[in-house]
Parts: sequence; C-alpha cells; structure tokens
Amino acid sequence: MEERECNMDCNGTDANKSNSSSSAGAKFPLTFWEVTVACGVVLIFVVGLLGVYLTMPASDYSFLKLPRTLQDLQILRDHLESYTSDYTIQVLMGYCMVYIFMQTFMIPGTVFMSLLAGALFGVFKGVALVVFNATAGASSCYFLSKLVGRPLVFSLWPDKLVFFQAQVAKRRARLLNYMLFLRVTPTLPNTFINVASPIVDVPYHIFFLATFIGLIPAAYVTVRAGIALGELRSIGDLYDFHSIATLFLIGIVSITPALMSKNIS
Repeated sequence: MEERECNMDCNGTDANKSNSSSSAGAKFPLTFWEVTVACGVVLIFVVGLLGVYLTMPASDYSFLKLPRTLQDLQILRDHLESYTSDYTIQVLMGYCMVYIFMQTFMIPGTVFMSLLAGALFGVFKGVALVVFNATAGASSCYFLSKLVGRPLVFSLWPDKLVFFQAQVAKRRARLLNYMLFLRVTPTLPNTFINVASPIVDVPYHIFFLATFIGLIPAAYVTVRAGIALGELRSIGDLYDFHSIATLFLIGIVSITPALMSKNIS
C-alpha cells in the first residue's frame, strides 16, 4: 500500500514537472514591448507601401526593381532623381519600406540601397536614412528570429553559432563593446548577427545600441561612394585596404574598454 502511494506521489510529481515544463516551453518568447515594436514595424511597412502606391502619379514603373548590379543601380538612380524632387515623401517612404523588408527577410542587396541613398539624398541625409533603415530592419529580423529563427540558424550556420554563443557568454559583462566590434568590423556577417543574437540571448537594448552606433562608419563609406556612383567599377571598390583598416581600427577602439577591464581584474 505504501509502495502504491509512493508510486502515485512520484507519478503525480512527474506529471506536475511535465506540465510545468510544457507550460514553460509554451511561454510566448516575446515581451509585450517587443511585440509592440514588431507590430509597429509591420504596420509602418504596410501603411507606407500603401501610401506610396496611392499617391504616386500614373506612369511606367517598369524600371522599379531591386538592383543586382551597378548598371541596374545607375538606371534606377537616373529614373528616381526626377521623382525625388517632386515626390520626396513618397520616394523616401518607398525606399524605407523596401530597405526594411530586405533586412527583415535577409534579402541580399542592401549595399545597393545604401549606394542609392547617397546618390539621391547626399551624405548627411543618406547616412541618417541608411542607419535608420538598417537598424529598423535588423530589429525586425531580431524579433522574427526570436519567434521562428532557431531551426534556420542551426541549419545554416552551426559552427558560427557555437562560436558566437561562446563569445557572448564569455563577454557578457562587456557585451555592448563586443557587439559594437562585430558591427563595425566584418568579423561576422551582419545577417548572421541579426538572426543569431536572440538565439544566444543578446538583450535587445544591447543589440539595438550596437546596431545603431556600429553601422554608422560602414554606412558613411557606402553612402559617400554613392555620390560618385559613376566612378565605381565594382562593389569591391567600396572597401579597399584603407577602408577595411579604418573599420578595424574603430572596432578595436570600441572593444578596448572590455580588454582593459579584463586585464585589471
């Protein structure tokens, strides 16, 4: 009898553990504010595209396509220059929606969009536009990955994920400096950082700050090159030895406080 009661108690305990594990596993992975931000990004995207569509004049828009080469980009720039002066708001909104969409769903080609920003809006406005869109798109990708990205990351970048997870765990005390270093330098692809950060528990506020600040140097290099778009022969011309060395120097400066703190301790 006592043995049966023990078995019943044990089974009950196991069932409770199972239920608690199930409830923990079923817990929604986003907080209220994260859901609010994600919904805000989606809403801006939908409303923006709808607004652009409804307010643009009737015309032949066959030239509108995602540029894949510098020649495509020059054709797009030549057509959009006239629209930019007369329909500035619409062009801005359309540009932002496309850029954020590409960043969110990891569609290659945002470097062409950054060049286009320089060609259409100049250095100051272009850098502000690129940094805003890159940060918004990266944030949207972060939240999307937090919901459904784990299988994708494990299948596409298993080795990089193990390395990234170990580095994040080791540098948890100075994580912002490390994330800034990754954003400034081409050590890890930005697409991978966007998708993998929520998987390895990089807090969003650190992810956001590192993205917003860390992308400014590369955005400046690309946008400035977009002003002289006709002089570019290939995308490789954007990042010569001098540009890469400068980015790494900025990255080293960003991670120096973490290195000094480690040596002191």
